[in-house]
Amino acid sequence: MAKTAKKSAKKAAKKTAKKAAKKTAKKAAKAPKKKSARKPNAAFMAPLTVSDNLAAVVGNKPLPRTQIIKKIWDYIKKNGLQDKKNRRMINADDKLKVVFGGKGQISMFELAKVVNKNVK
Repeated sequence: MAKTAKKSAKKAAKKTAKKAAKKTAKKAAKAPKKKSARKPNAAFMAPLTVSDNLAAVVGNKPLPRTQIIKKIWDYIKKNGLQDKKNRRMINADDKLKVVFGGKGQISMFELAKVVNKNVK
């Protein structure tokens, strides 16, 4: 009886080894999917002329919309204008108050709308 138990154990081990080998072969056979290279939208990359009010914050050269937003955020962080309690709110200093249309505080979600009003 001991011989038959050993034989059946060996057979079971061979079966599991074969299954494991098949799984690894399947994984190796599948080629990794290539990621499609996303191209940036040309509308975001088009240089826009900034208004005089916004030029005081970001400069007067024509910039793409993405760079304008980035420069505004750099200005906000540099001057500590993000509200301490509610981080979604941006407090305006003298330069930004003109850009924000006279408001003393706006939410970060309104920032795109404000930029849109100050570019051509």
